[in-house]
Amino acid sequence: MFAEYLTRGVKAGLVAGLVFGLFMAIVANPLVAYADELNHAAVEESAHSHEAEGTHSHEAESAHSHEAEGTHSHESGGTHAGEGGGHHDTAVSMAVTKAVSVAAGGLWGVVLGGAFFGVAFFFLEPAIPGPNAAKSYLMGFAGFVTVSGAPWLVLPPAAPGAEQSLSAATRLPLYAGMMLAGALACLSAGYAYVRLRESSGLVAAAVGAVVPFGLLAAVAVVAPDNAVHGALSPTLETGLAGLFAFGQLLLWLVLAAAHAQFRSSGESESATPIAGRDAAPAAD
Repeated sequence: MFAEYLTRGVKAGLVAGLVFGLFMAIVANPLVAYADELNHAAVEESAHSHEAEGTHSHEAESAHSHEAEGTHSHESGGTHAGEGGGHHDTAVSMAVTKAVSVAAGGLWGVVLGGAFFGVAFFFLEPAIPGPNAAKSYLMGFAGFVTVSGAPWLVLPPAAPGAEQSLSAATRLPLYAGMMLAGALACLSAGYAYVRLRESSGLVAAAVGAVVPFGLLAAVAVVAPDNAVHGALSPTLETGLAGLFAFGQLLLWLVLAAAHAQFRSSGESESATPIAGRDAAPAAD
């Protein structure tokens, strides 16, 4: 029985992971690379400005002139000779990067599917309210809150190259703590809903299920602030954060949908009688 749950979770995770990996390779990675280029350009411009302030203009022009005379012919020939190879190397590098993104997304999906929809779902399924399909989507919601939603209340996604006021040694335990708080909030919400649904009705159960998430937000309010500073424009930073959030929502949504589909297919197969097994005995 446990092996069946684990297999179903891993299969759903593989489907969701491949979708997530394709999203990263086609949509997210190019935008992240563009943001990274902007960061490098801003850093180089800042370094060039500081260097120019400490150097006399006529000395800089003279050094540049002598360097250009000695290297112009060599750079010109080398550039034209290696132009075709550079384009080929770039194409190969992009293809490898996309393949790695898809493979990494598939592996990440398998890990999440096995952990949440295999192991955790096996133990928690009786306590999850709702019909079979709803159980899968509620599990997906709980997984998103645990892995991403709750930690993002304190440590939202940061743009590439952004500087954060909290050190990595502080952010990692804080992220893990918020993951634990998110898991506890989801478990408490499910417990409150089931208990209040039986004793006080649907409305009271829904209100009781929301309370733990309000407490989760209160925990985020008292957490240490992590100021983020970067060279990107606020619009691009907001767009990147939204892209990261959309990617995680897509991952968990596809994971829940695939799990619900695999559950439905498995139950249909188990309910289908085997030919000849349930057939009526032939008349003598």
